[in-house]
Formats: sequence, C-alpha cells, structure tokens
Amino acid sequence: MLDDIVYVGTYTRSLPHVDGKAEGIYSCRFDRQNGSLEIIGTAQGVENPSFLTLDPRRRFLYAVEETDTYGDAPGGAISAFAIDPSNGALTFINRQLTHGATPCYVSITPNGRWALVANYMGGNISVLPISEDGSLAPASAVVQHTGPAPIRDGSHPHAIRSDPAGNFILVSDLGMNRIVVYTLNEASGALTANPNESEIAADQAGPRHMTFSPDGRLLYCINEVNLTVTVYAYDREAGTLHAVQTVPTLPATAAGSSGNSCADLHLHPSGRFLYGSNRGHDSIATFAVGDDGLLTPIGHTSTGGSTPRNFAVDPQGEFLLAANQNSSTIVTLRIDPAQGLPQPTGIVAQVPTPVCVQFATG
Repeated sequence: MLDDIVYVGTYTRSLPHVDGKAEGIYSCRFDRQNGSLEIIGTAQGVENPSFLTLDPRRRFLYAVEETDTYGDAPGGAISAFAIDPSNGALTFINRQLTHGATPCYVSITPNGRWALVANYMGGNISVLPISEDGSLAPASAVVQHTGPAPIRDGSHPHAIRSDPAGNFILVSDLGMNRIVVYTLNEASGALTANPNESEIAADQAGPRHMTFSPDGRLLYCINEVNLTVTVYAYDREAGTLHAVQTVPTLPATAAGSSGNSCADLHLHPSGRFLYGSNRGHDSIATFAVGDDGLLTPIGHTSTGGSTPRNFAVDPQGEFLLAANQNSSTIVTLRIDPAQGLPQPTGIVAQVPTPVCVQFATG
C-alpha cells in the first residue's frame, strides 16, 4: 500500500549553492503513529533529482534533473518512473530533455496528459506530453521568457502549474518579478500567452512557489526576496490575478536580518492554515486562513536544521516534514489540530541533501 510511502528528491552532486551527497530519489516508510521516516529504497541513475511530483492517479513519479547540460545536450532533463502500488518501489521508464538549464520544478496538469517544467537558469519553461504508460515524449513547447527582469539578471522561472480547472498555466518568474499566465493547447501541447495582462509583483518580491485555495478563487504565492506571502484574487474565466493582501513570513524581531530567503508554500488539507518556509531563519511560518481566504500570521517553528528548501504536510494534516537541505535531515513536526502550529517531536531522519518531499497519496 502507498499510504505510508514518502519520496524524497535530493542533490547528488555539488553545485555553487549546495554540496550534494545523495544517491538518487529515496523511498521512505512513514510511521503514522509518531511521524518517523525510514529509508527503504533508492532510485539511482538520476542526477540532482531536486524536485518531484506524482501524476493525479498516483501511478507515476516525475523528477527534474537539475543540471546545466545532460550528456552532450544543453539544459537539464526530466525522468519518469512507474510506482509499484504494492510497495511504492520506483522503476525507471524514460527521460527527456527540458531544453533549459537547471530545471527546478515540475507539475502535472489535472488530466495527467502534460508535464510542465520550469528551467530556472535557462529562463524558459517547457511542456512534455505524457503517454498512457507514463513515458515522456519530447517537448511539445519551449517558451523563453524575455523582457525587463529587475531581480537576478534575467528571467528565472521557479514554479509552473495549472489552475485547478486546467484552463490556464501559471508561471512564477522570480527574475522578471511577475506571475506569467498561459493557455495550453490540448491538441498540440503549445503554450500561448494569456492576452489578459496580470499585474507585476510588488517591488523586489521575487515570486517563487504558489498554491490555490480549495475553491480556486485565490492564489497564494511566497516571495523569495522580500520574505512575504501575497494573496491574489484569481479570475478563473479570464486567468488574471489581482493582489489583495501581502503578509511577512518572518517575525518582527528577525526583519531586516541578512541571509534570509523564502522557499516553499503549502496549505493544510483542511484549508484553515497556510505554511511557508524561511531559509536562514530556518523556520516554518504559520498563517491562519480566514473565511475570506485572507491570512493572519500566528507563529513560527524552527525546522531544527539548516536551509528548509521544501516541506510537505501529510494528507491527514497531522504532521509536517521539513527537508533541511544543508544539514541533511528531515525533521518531523506535529501539527496542533486546533491552532495549526507545527510542534517539535524530536524525530529526525538522516537523508543526504534532501530538497523535495512528496507523499505517495494525497
């Protein structure tokens, strides 16, 4: 059964920002009584599988391979794996080039037909068709982002995902400091820029990861550079965004300190709480979600390690697993069911340079 399986994406070799020590994608057994993790398998033969996602039916796993070149070809790659439903073991299917350097994010459209990839250093995004057997076909679209880029010398797409209805594709481009919206042609796999203009993010915000409210009417975006979360009203028919609230991710006592940046963002399964990770401060920020979807900061919890690049909330909403990239640990926090605040459990799993945590079910 997959109920107790967790997959961990990692860095397997060193890059300027990380000393990769892992061997591939780790499969772990999750103890739902105490939240502990035990490594039970490793899918090797993949280079820097830093970000993972599963298809909607939980039959296949997809991993970006975060490299500048793959073999003799420029850009990174994306690999597909079949999931054994009896034990969660991964079997390699195939890989394709992403046609952009250092892919850092992959998601699957709601119908399971397309893989969407953000190539951070390549400054572009790519779309790859998915066959019924889970294999990836060559990219059907590669779109280069151009235009003013006030942050970090050029376009740097950091996340790409479909809206819940599958009508629009949203890309948070940290370098261009905006969320770019596209439509996807289901027949050809081509992307077309949405003619309805979306607003630019706040000055020096640096949009990074995004998640929708349960009803799809709000988009939450964590901003890496100015350490905030922005709530956008989302027009599901026009595919446009309008900022309605921005809240800080750090406590007032840490505001202005150097070395901090935001990373990941997830809603609690109940929809009542939102969590964001702070690197440098090495904490999880917790927000209460009001009936109107707006946020109220309610506290911060140490991740018990260094550089919480990503984290995951278990599908039952009882635990939060924080992946501390630079201390090679995944720390289990128990979520208070009433207040939503994660609390330390003392449980720490040793996993080399972990980046992304994905539950097999959810």
